[in-house]
Amino acid sequence: MRYFDELSLEEEFLTPARTMTETDVVMFAAMTGDYNEIHTNAEKMKDSQFGGRLVHGLLALSVSHGLMFRTAILDGSAVAFVGIDDLKFLAPVKIGDTVHGKITVKNLVPSRSKPDRGIAYFQFELIKQDGTVVQSCVKKIMMIKKP
Repeated sequence: MRYFDELSLEEEFLTPARTMTETDVVMFAAMTGDYNEIHTNAEKMKDSQFGGRLVHGLLALSVSHGLMFRTAILDGSAVAFVGIDDLKFLAPVKIGDTVHGKITVKNLVPSRSKPDRGIAYFQFELIKQDGTVVQSCVKKIMMIKKP
């Protein structure tokens, strides 16, 4: 576990990796009601510019958040997910792609009202197995300071 006051600007972390599966896409479509054919019609998408179905962008974003919490950075020190800034979908993720995250500490803002915590700004890049950055954003996490 890392506490807010143990982080350093520009410090970098890598998350574990995860392969995006057919089951992920089917369950996400069912949960959200997003049955767009770009995600659900294999026949139509095999002849598309992508050569196959794509993982929902918001599914990949959700997975990125899960990967972030699988690192030792936030386990036990995160209080709340405060927001997300500058979200960019840069390249498609296909079923079968394996993704991981690169996290860089970009800003640390101590709380003015609660001296035991602060907001950490993490630049997050979601990266495919071939090195392509598919998503980027800044995730803002409220974290506690070391007791």
